Amino acid sequence: MTVLNTLYLLPRYRKMVCAILRQHVPDADVWAYGSRVRGDCHDTSDLDLVIRHPTALETPCPVLADVIEAFSRSNLPIMVQIIDWARIPPAFHREILAGYVVVQWGEAIKFFE
Repeated sequence: MTVLNTLYLLPRYRKMVCAILRQHVPDADVWAYGSRVRGDCHDTSDLDLVIRHPTALETPCPVLADVIEAFSRSNLPIMVQIIDWARIPPAFHREILAGYVVVQWGEAIKFFE
């Protein structure tokens, strides 16, 4: 598992992303992965996110569609692709675990921050 420190996203866009996540999935951990974590992105690269429930990794996110819709209605100038950890195969888990950035810790474990 490799937790990285840099998310290649302008601070104002990260603030918008975090606001949407806090509104719709405050109890979930959300990680970024992909080109905006690896650093091989460009200005219009999408932001890849995975949502995880910290105490029930196998439980699908019941409001994932709402989060997807909120991002599509937002003023973010980039596409946000958000997937559910509980609905992807273990091979994809390993790929994400190879390098990710924590965008949000769920409120349920906020005291660990």
